[in-house]
Amino acid sequence: AYDIGLHGTVYQVNKWDPKQFDWDKKLADADYVGPTCQYCHMRGGHHNVQRFSTVYASMGMSMADRGAPIWKEKRDRWASVCDDCRSPRFAKENLQAMDESVKDAGLKYRETFKIAADLVKDGV
Repeated sequence: AYDIGLHGTVYQVNKWDPKQFDWDKKLADADYVGPTCQYCHMRGGHHNVQRFSTVYASMGMSMADRGAPIWKEKRDRWASVCDDCRSPRFAKENLQAMDESVKDAGLKYRETFKIAADLVKDGV
């Protein structure tokens, strides 16, 4: 998702330019033209990249209630990273849009899996 999004595109176009991405600087001291994966997911020197993820969607939780209190701290932390460069409203709106796309992807996955399972039952 990063590579095809705006941030990833900016990175891919500029990553070899030392004026845009000076890899000799520590991440905390860097003034990059756009955020790298590390800027958001390893903020503050933390090496647990899921610390700034929204929820653990890759662990079978794509349909988790993202509004549940258990996720509030994680989601607020995630939105705070975007606040470095964007408005708080921007982060919250994008988080909601991502929630909807995760739900849609989960539904499409289940539909596709059912079709494939039916084809197997039919001997295809």
